[in-house]
Amino acid sequence: MANTLDCNIAFIGGGNMAQALIGGLIARGLPSTRITVSDPVPQIQDILRQQDIQVCDDNVMAIAQADVIVLAVKPQVLAQVLQPLADKISNQLVISIIAGAPIALISNVLNGYQRIVRVMPNTPALVQCGASGLYASEHVGQLDRERATQILSATGLAIWVNQEKQIDAVTALSGSGPAYFFYLMEAMIQAGKNLGLDEKTASALTLQTALGAAQMAITSENTPAQLRRNVTSPNGTTQAAIESLEQFQVSQHIQTALAAAEKRSEALAHELAAQIETA
Repeated sequence: MANTLDCNIAFIGGGNMAQALIGGLIARGLPSTRITVSDPVPQIQDILRQQDIQVCDDNVMAIAQADVIVLAVKPQVLAQVLQPLADKISNQLVISIIAGAPIALISNVLNGYQRIVRVMPNTPALVQCGASGLYASEHVGQLDRERATQILSATGLAIWVNQEKQIDAVTALSGSGPAYFFYLMEAMIQAGKNLGLDEKTASALTLQTALGAAQMAITSENTPAQLRRNVTSPNGTTQAAIESLEQFQVSQHIQTALAAAEKRSEALAHELAAQIETA
């Protein structure tokens, strides 16, 4: 592992996404002794201790020796968790994977602390196939950016965006994106059953097809649009299906759906800020 990740990492919150990052980091060679997790749930503590992770339920204690602090708590408890840390964080990189929490909001709760990276991960991180969007202001230096990239790359793809507003687009595209593909899989499985296949066969064919198509798209020099054209023979079965999808404007509806997700992401950030202000 590169020297930029030769550091101690404290996780505030030990849920699924934190566990995904921890598993990826250990798989990439970071010793478990360099990781500390603070979480109040005994079941989560037990799971982490089985991986030889240092566990506690004291956030202040957890960050005492940390070079990097990963905030992995639910948005509803952001202020409750961070306010006691406001005068304890100094010269540490803070990485937030708290959904809907802008950097300015986190900074305000931490008494103006600025060394913060905001991340939008997604659930395939649980199988090291995640996609994360990252943003940081000018207050975050190159070394910190490299550290953040390596930490998030432990679970898959990590891509930086140029404006924090683009995190809402990342949320709509990749953050919520797995659900769109699951939705399509559901529909394809049901269609297979409607056409006479049993559920096990329809599921197996659908899931393997999804995996194969994704792998082709990742490894091919062609765009998904070109790959789709390559499979669409004139007057063939695929063309009949694509024409039906076009007739019902499925592409336009998908674009409208993602715009709705982006808008909701923006609204959630405003709601969280208002909640903290009135708390």
